[in-house]
Amino acid sequence: MIDPTSASSSSPTSGTGSSSSSGSVLGKDDFLRLMMAQLQNQDPTNPTDDTQYTAELAQFSTLEQITNLAATSEASASNDYDQQAVDLIGRTVSYVDDNGATQTGRVGSVTFTSTGPTLTIGDQTGILPVTVTAVTTGS
Repeated sequence: MIDPTSASSSSPTSGTGSSSSSGSVLGKDDFLRLMMAQLQNQDPTNPTDDTQYTAELAQFSTLEQITNLAATSEASASNDYDQQAVDLIGRTVSYVDDNGATQTGRVGSVTFTSTGPTLTIGDQTGILPVTVTAVTTGS
């Protein structure tokens, strides 16, 4: 039984679904659960109007496509960010270090971590690409 007044706490039932992590926003799995609960609990002597059911299916389809588009856009942006970091190899860059001072050096390598790419500039490792303030061709 689904309690419509509480936030969903179960995990998604499919690999492509997404449940909301916040109780204030419904995900596509939550929408599908609500629709199934509506169908299971409808009055057999007065079933749901076909046009209403069709409209809900169209809304679900739209929600699913928007969710898929957002995931694709996020993956594409991540790939672009990684590629931009790789493109810095061999270039001389200026970056702001942890103390707020501007440093300059040549990017020797890029390391990919669970939080994103980091640069090795000279003997300094773990430099985030977002700290780079200027790029020139190195020689």
